[in-house]
Amino acid sequence: MTRWRSSRISSKPASAKTTADPAMPRQVTAFSNATVKRLRSLRDKKARRAEGLFLAEGLRIIAEARDSGRLPEIIAFSAEAARHPLCAEIIAATEAAGGEAIETAPDILSKMSGKDNPQMVLGAFRQPAAALAGLDRSSAPLWFVAQALRDPGNVGTILRTGDALGAGGLILIDDCADPFSVEAVRASMGAIFTQQVAAPRWEEFVPWLRSGAGQLIGTSLQTDRDYLDASYQQPCFVLIGNEQQGLPEEYEAQCDMLVKIPMLGRADSLNAAVAAAVMGFAVRASWRGPTEPRAKRRFVRT
Repeated sequence: MTRWRSSRISSKPASAKTTADPAMPRQVTAFSNATVKRLRSLRDKKARRAEGLFLAEGLRIIAEARDSGRLPEIIAFSAEAARHPLCAEIIAATEAAGGEAIETAPDILSKMSGKDNPQMVLGAFRQPAAALAGLDRSSAPLWFVAQALRDPGNVGTILRTGDALGAGGLILIDDCADPFSVEAVRASMGAIFTQQVAAPRWEEFVPWLRSGAGQLIGTSLQTDRDYLDASYQQPCFVLIGNEQQGLPEEYEAQCDMLVKIPMLGRADSLNAAVAAAVMGFAVRASWRGPTEPRAKRRFVRT
């Protein structure tokens, strides 16, 4: 039978373990609990950097993490969530790996996630290193590069698009929104665990790119080349500019080719994440020869 400890009456620190007292979920009922405060702090970028952790919420995203070989260091959940077989399995796996598991109330989960209607399970995961040196460009034919994107929802959506396309990952140039923010992780729908991420300056990225194979494609209004008429090489790095300003001229000058997505209405541009998706699927389609079988499709629920 599972035994529960209350954080209000336990005299031992949350991390204390002995051979007579194996890891097990704790009940947390106080907003002042140290673990609650720690998880809540991860909504702040400075705290995420200091801790090296980030929050992911929802059983679907946490299950995606588990399937990608990642388990949370801390998992918090409601009593209702713990009754779900998949959630119970992940809780057990987290504890077996030495992580901390706490059962708590929905209002405390709301405080931790910053949402009025929180998911019934959330986890704190270790942030991977976001360095170019860790990227293997040969591992995928397609990569996304984003310059000064300010909206975390766009960052997360591009990660999700990259996963759908089998891209290698997302390279974030020049102070983009944090890909490990709650909003970006939520928008990625678990792709934060399947896509590689790096965050260099432009001055670091260009020498790295030119040190090996790679075609840099910039999306721009300053060209007449239609994106459907271009020839894309592998690996292809699709560069998307800032939501309001687009790409700086000096960045466009470094591209191997600029392409334009024609606008037929009054709008002169697309949302950055939409533009990335349009480009990504066009690049992929251009590599499919007339005799090459179409990729096996999965039903996509939007």
